[in-house]
Amino acid sequence: MVRAFSVAILMSAVSVLTIPTAMAVQTSATLADTLQNSLQTVVNDAVAPVMAQYQVPGMAIAVIHQQQQAFFNFGVADIEAQTPVTESTLFELGSVSKTFNGLLAGYAITQDKLALADHPSRYRSALTGTAVDQATLLHLASYTAGGFPLQFPESVHDDASMQTYFQQWQPTAKPGMVRQYSNPSIALFGYLVSRALGQDYQQLIEQQLLPAIGLHHTYIDIPADAVADYAWGYNRNMQPVHVTPDVLDAEAYGIKSSASDMLQYVQLQLDSQSLPPAYQQAIGHTQQGYYQLGAMRQGLGWEQYPYPLSKANLLAGNSREVILQPHAVTPVTEQLTGAALYNKTGSTAGFGAYVVFVPQRQLGVVILANRYYPNEARVEIASAIMKILDPNGWL
Repeated sequence: MVRAFSVAILMSAVSVLTIPTAMAVQTSATLADTLQNSLQTVVNDAVAPVMAQYQVPGMAIAVIHQQQQAFFNFGVADIEAQTPVTESTLFELGSVSKTFNGLLAGYAITQDKLALADHPSRYRSALTGTAVDQATLLHLASYTAGGFPLQFPESVHDDASMQTYFQQWQPTAKPGMVRQYSNPSIALFGYLVSRALGQDYQQLIEQQLLPAIGLHHTYIDIPADAVADYAWGYNRNMQPVHVTPDVLDAEAYGIKSSASDMLQYVQLQLDSQSLPPAYQQAIGHTQQGYYQLGAMRQGLGWEQYPYPLSKANLLAGNSREVILQPHAVTPVTEQLTGAALYNKTGSTAGFGAYVVFVPQRQLGVVILANRYYPNEARVEIASAIMKILDPNGWL
C-alpha cells in the first residue's frame, strides 16, 4: 500500500522574489523517519535557493521511495491571485511529454501495429522517396535521423506546410550517426505512431493511454472543470504565459499534469504489474536504450544511465550543449544488466519540469515549476533528495 504525506510552504507576494530562510511546514501524515525528518529538511534546503535565484513563483516536488510517497509544495501557481501550489496544480510538462509519445509507440509495438525498423513512408506515403524516408522510426525517436533542428522553422504553421517541410528536408549526417535533439524529429515519430494506430494522436493520448494508466488529471487540452488548477507560467519578463498551440505540439511538448499524477506515472515506471499486459510491455519498450552519448543512452523518450552514477555524468547528459549541439553517437548493442536511472527534462516559455527514477531502487522524484530555470539546478535538487534515500547510488 502506498502511503503519502504533504508539506505545504506558502509565500507572500514579496517572497516570490526573496524566499524567507525560515519556512512553516505542515505535515498531514506520518511516514518513516527518513522521509518525515531528513527528507523534509533536504528538500527545503535544495529548493529555497533555486527559487530565490531564478525567481520561480511556485514549485511542486513529489517523491516516491519503497512505496512511500511525499509531496512538498512551494509558493504560488498564480502571483496575482496568490493561489498556492498543491499536488493537484497543473503544470506544463514541456518535453517530458515525449515520454508519453514513447509509451504510445511501445503500445503500438505490442499490438504489432508498428516496428521501430520501419521507414516513415509505410505510414505516410507522401514521404516516399524523400530524404527523411532513409531514416527509420527509431532514428526519428532517438534524434538520430540526420540533423533535424531543435524547432520547426516559422514557415511551418499547418499540416500542409508541415508535410512540405518533411518532404524537402535534407540531412547533414547519415541516419544513426549523430544525435541532434529535435522536436520535429520526435514529433514526426509520434505522428506516424498515431497513423499506425489509425487515430488522431491527441485522441489516443487523452482517450486511451491516459485512462489506461490511471492518469485522470493529465491533459493536452485542459477541460473547463480543470482550468482552475492550471498554473500560470512566468516568462523571462515575469509575464504570465501559457503554451501556444502549434503544429505537432502534443507529440513533443504539449502535455499538462500535476505532481500527484506524475508520481503515479513514476510509480508505474517502477512497477507496472497493476497494468494490463500490453501496457506493461509498452513500459518495457521505453526502458531500453538505443544510442549512446557519453554515459547517457537514448531511449523512447526517457534517457538512461547505469546506476550508481556520478552527478557529473547526469549533469553532462542534461547540459545545454547536449540539447543544442549535434553529437556523434554509437548504437547500443547490449542492454544494461544492472540498475539504471531514467530521466527527462522539459521546458516551455513559462515552465520547467524534471522527472527521474530508478526502478531497481524503487525511487523516483518529480519536480514541476511555473518558470523556466536551468536543467543543472533541477538535477541538483533531485540528486540531493535521492542521495538521502539511496546514498550508495552516487559515485
